[in-house]
Amino acid sequence: MKNIKFIVLGLVLMGAMIVACSDDFLEAPPQASLDEGTLGNQQGVEASLISAYSMLDGWNDDWGTFSPPWGGAGSNWVWGSVPSDEAYKGSEPGDQLEIQQVELFQWAPGNVYLNVKFRALYEGIARANATINLMKKSANIQEQGRIEGEARFLRAHYHFDAWKIWKNVPYYNETDLDFRKPNTEDIVPRMIEDFQFAIDNLPETQGAVGRATKGAAQAYLGKLYLYTGDFTKAKTQLDAVVNSGKYALLPCFHDVFTQEHENGSEMIFSIQASVNDGTSEGQNGNFADRLRYPNGGGTFSCCGFHQPSQNLVNSHKVDANGLPMISTYNNADAAASDPIDPRVDWTVGRDDVPFLTYGNHSPAWIRARAWAGPYSAKKFIHDPGENAASSWSNQQLSTINTPIIRYADVLLMLAECEVEIGSLERARELVNMVRARAAGCAQGPDGGATNLNDPGITWATYQVGLYNTPWTDKDGARNAVRFERKLELALEGHRFFDLRRWGVAKDVINNEYLAVEKTKRTYLDASGGFEDRHILYPLPSVQIELSKVNGTPQLRQNDGY
Repeated sequence: MKNIKFIVLGLVLMGAMIVACSDDFLEAPPQASLDEGTLGNQQGVEASLISAYSMLDGWNDDWGTFSPPWGGAGSNWVWGSVPSDEAYKGSEPGDQLEIQQVELFQWAPGNVYLNVKFRALYEGIARANATINLMKKSANIQEQGRIEGEARFLRAHYHFDAWKIWKNVPYYNETDLDFRKPNTEDIVPRMIEDFQFAIDNLPETQGAVGRATKGAAQAYLGKLYLYTGDFTKAKTQLDAVVNSGKYALLPCFHDVFTQEHENGSEMIFSIQASVNDGTSEGQNGNFADRLRYPNGGGTFSCCGFHQPSQNLVNSHKVDANGLPMISTYNNADAAASDPIDPRVDWTVGRDDVPFLTYGNHSPAWIRARAWAGPYSAKKFIHDPGENAASSWSNQQLSTINTPIIRYADVLLMLAECEVEIGSLERARELVNMVRARAAGCAQGPDGGATNLNDPGITWATYQVGLYNTPWTDKDGARNAVRFERKLELALEGHRFFDLRRWGVAKDVINNEYLAVEKTKRTYLDASGGFEDRHILYPLPSVQIELSKVNGTPQLRQNDGY
C-alpha cells in the first residue's frame, strides 16, 4: 500500500462511514449507503480503517461540508503558521479574508474556517470510532489489536489537533451515542490511554506504508506529555523512539520533502498524498494545502498564499561561527553578503536563487509583491520530474507527503526535555545532530542538491556551525533549542503552537515580530496583536448552536469570545 488513500474513494468513503458524521454531525444521524452486513468482514474493516486515515489531510472531496477546504488542512498552515512570526497569509488583499482575520488576530466564532476544521477533525474521530465498532461486531477479524491500535492512534491524533486549537473540546469514543456532549472534561487522560493502547498493540513496522506504528505512537505520546509540561514522561517516550534504532536523519534536509525519500528513515508519521490514482482532479494530492504554491514562475498559475515572512528569512542569518544570531537576527534584513543557513533556500523562494529546477525565483512569481512581500513558500513544492496533477491550476497537486511528526522534530522535542530536566550537554548533542544534517546539502546551481562550498553558488554564502562550547546556562540552552525548532520546522504548522505552549507568544508576536514587521508589511497595522484571549481559538458558533439540548448549549465558548 504505497499510499493508504488509494482505496478510499473506491469504497465511496464507506458510505459516510456507517456511524460517521453528516454535514453537521452534532445535529442528525448519518445516512449510510453500505450496511454493517456488507462491511462486516476483514476487507470491510480494513477499508473502514483506511477511511479514517483519509481524513488526515482534512479533505473529503465534499464542497458542501468542507468548504472552503483550506482551513481543514492537516498541515495546520492556517492555524499554526500564519498567525505566528514565520509567515503571512500571502497572495493579495481581499482573497481568503478568513485567513487574513486569523493573521491579524481578528478572531471570531463565526469564521467559517474554524467550522471546517472542527468538522474535519470530528469526521476523522467518527470514522476511527466506526472502525472499532465494526470490528467488534464482525466475526473472524484477524489482528484485532493492531486494527484497534491504529484506530485509537488516529482518534487520539484528531482529538489532539482539536485540543491544541481549542483545548476545551468534547472527547468521543466508540460507545458514545449522543453527539451533543459538554466540553468540560479534561481530555488529556483519554488521549494518553489511546496512545498507550497503540504503543502496546502496534508493530514496530507495518507492511503498508503510511500506517501508524509503535514508534509513531511513542513519539506522539511524548509530544502530548511535552505539551502538558510533563518533561520526564515526555523524555521517556521520546528516548524510546531514539533508542529504537528505527529512525535516522536523512543526509540532506531537502530529502524529507521529495517523492523519493518522503517515507524514508526520518518520517515517523505523515499525511500520505497521491495523484493520478484514478480519482478526479488529484483529490488525494494534499488538496487543502494547494493554495501555498507560487502564483507564477511559468509552471504554476495559482495561488501564492502562505508566504514566508521577512522575520523567518532573517532568522537564517548566522554569525562568524555559523551559529544562529538568536538575539540580533532581526536587527537588519538579510543581505546577499550575509552568511546564511542553507535551509533558507530549501524553505523559501528568494529572488535570483534557483527554485529547485524551475529556474530562478523572480518578482513575477509573486501575486502582490508590494503587499505581502517578495518570498514564496518552497518547502513542499515538488520538482518538475516528480508526479503531479492539475485540476483548476497547473501542476498544483503532488505526491509530496506532509509530516505530522518526523525524526528531527523528535530530536528537538527531546532536547527540550533534556534542557528542562537539566541535561544540557545531551540537549546540545541532539541539537548538533540536526545542525550537522543541515550542513549536508544546499540548493545547487543546477536546481538539485549540492555541497555548501559549490563554486557555482553565487547568490549566497552558506554556513552551518555546531555548538562546540559546552552548554552551562539553562536559559541560553533553552533559547538555542527553541530557535532550532524555528529553523528546522519552518512552515510546517508548528510555530504558533510552540510559542503558545512556551508562554512567550504575546511577547514574541507583539514585540519581536509585529513591531518590526509592520514597518515592512503595512497591512499588519490593522492587527491588534496577540491578546490574552488568543491563547485559544474560539469554538465555531455553529457547533455551539448545534450542541443544544432543550435549548441549552452543551459546548461552552472559550473565554474572550
